[in-house]
Amino acid sequence: MPDRSHRSAQPRPGPRRHLRSLFVSDLHLGARGSKAGAFLTFLQGVEADAIFLVGDILDIWHCGKVHWSETHDAILQELRDRQAAGTRVVYLPGNHDVALKAQYGSDFDGFELCESLTHEAADGTRYLVLHGDQCDARIFRWHLMTRIGSRVDGWLRALDAWLRRQLNSTAERGVIELALSGVNSLMLAGNRFEERLAEMARAGGHDGVICGHFHKAALHLRDGITYANCGDWIDSLTALAETADGALQLMQWDGLAYAAPQDAAQAIGVSS
Repeated sequence: MPDRSHRSAQPRPGPRRHLRSLFVSDLHLGARGSKAGAFLTFLQGVEADAIFLVGDILDIWHCGKVHWSETHDAILQELRDRQAAGTRVVYLPGNHDVALKAQYGSDFDGFELCESLTHEAADGTRYLVLHGDQCDARIFRWHLMTRIGSRVDGWLRALDAWLRRQLNSTAERGVIELALSGVNSLMLAGNRFEERLAEMARAGGHDGVICGHFHKAALHLRDGITYANCGDWIDSLTALAETADGALQLMQWDGLAYAAPQDAAQAIGVSS
C-alpha cells in the first residue's frame, strides 16, 4: 500500500502561501493513525500570521509509545520556530490532550493556552473557537471513554495494516480504515452537536464557531451561524484558513497539494 504520510513528506516546491490565520485540529500526534508526514509538508507550504491548534494535537494516551516519531518532533519544532519568529500560536486543548487544560493561563512551549477564545476575522466576523468536546453527550466527556476509544482505534488500524500486508493491497485505505470512517459518520447522525455549538456561539454574540473534535470537515451556515470544522489529520487531512480579506476556506491535502472542496466554497461563498 502507498504510504501517504511518507509520500507527502517530500519537499513542497514553490513559495509558501500566506494566510491571515490557520486553524488545525486533531493531529493526534503519538497515535498510530496520525498522518504526521502529510501535515508537516502541508505546514511547510503555508505562512500564517496566527496559527490556532484547535485541540487533540497530541494524543496523550499514546505519547511515549512506538508511534511517536521524529516527524512528530519536527512538527512541534516547526511550530516553535514560527512562534519565535513572531507568529501567534494558540493551543486550545481537547479531550485527547486534556492534561494541558490544567495549565490554562500559562503557556505550552511558548504557545498561548486557553479553552476557548473569540477570533475576529479581517472582515469583522466574530468566531467562537474551541475544540468542541464541550458539547459532547455527557457519557463521552468521561476520560475513560476517550482512553478506550484511543486504544480500540489503534488496535483496529494495526489490524488493518496487517491485513493489507497479507493481501498485498495497493489501496489508499483498507477496509477497516474505511469502516472506522463510516462509524464516525454514523455516530454523528442525529447528534445535535452542531446545533449546540451554534447556540453557544450565538449566546456569546458570535457570528460563527470554529471547532474540531468530530473528525468531519465542514464549512456551512447553521441557523444563521457559520459552522466551521477543521476536520482531522487521520482521515480527512483538512484545515481551515482565513484569507487576507477575512474569508474562511476549507483546505484539503491530497498528498501533493491542497484545494478548497467545491461544496464548501459554494455553501457560503468562501474564496478559493
